[in-house]
Amino acid sequence: MDVSLGNPCVSFMTVGASSLIHPAKDITERDSIWSRIAQELAVAIGQGLYAPGIKLPSEHQLAAQFGANRHTIRRALAHLGQSGLVRSTQGSGTYVENLAVDLALGKRTRHRQNLTQAGLRGELRVIDSQTTSANSEQASALQVPHQSPLLYLQVVGEGAGQPLHVSERFFPLPRFAQLADIVKRTGSITAGFVHHGVTDYQRQESRISARLPSKEVAMLLGQSASRPVMLVKSLNIDPEHKPIEFAYAWFAGDRVTLTVNHHET
Repeated sequence: MDVSLGNPCVSFMTVGASSLIHPAKDITERDSIWSRIAQELAVAIGQGLYAPGIKLPSEHQLAAQFGANRHTIRRALAHLGQSGLVRSTQGSGTYVENLAVDLALGKRTRHRQNLTQAGLRGELRVIDSQTTSANSEQASALQVPHQSPLLYLQVVGEGAGQPLHVSERFFPLPRFAQLADIVKRTGSITAGFVHHGVTDYQRQESRISARLPSKEVAMLLGQSASRPVMLVKSLNIDPEHKPIEFAYAWFAGDRVTLTVNHHET
């Protein structure tokens, strides 16, 4: 699987459409109810109110809690299941998966903000930083000559104390000469950009594929090298549409669901 996204957006996991015999307004209202319930349950899971492995309340109990019918609850749970947050066992119930996090890939993707929205605390931890020379792919993405100097950062993104992704990030020099020190001190790429005068930036492209990790990536993610990961190649640009960051990020497939949001403003 290799998906290229120019302006990131729709969820990879979608729930079946409502029956066409209902008026559009009723469909919209019903959809908003189940999606709101799914969001509230996702936040509760992220905040640890429903711990990994815990059985959720029954459909009947959730229907009473949210003031909705069981069909609406069933649809909300189905969405959470397709997103990898819960699993349903026939005759037993619905259970929370182990550290299941739904992360958004939008035009303004930020690691810390992403986790906050999921109800988790997290940080970026710099493993390595050095000056390197741009290869052909990096030079083309960042619009710099081949072999131009780049700042290289290897970073681990954590949530709830567990590694969610490992990334290799490249920034043009000398523009971002002090960025490594800022990120090491603050745990924030955004803070590093602000220090260098970039107060806003957007994701121009995300290219997603599934593959096996290297031994190093598997070790940093705390998983087996035989378990697939999701590789996201991304490019960020500043308000003048100049490329400022090219990155490869390997996401732990059993802990993370990636939702791409085309409608982010």
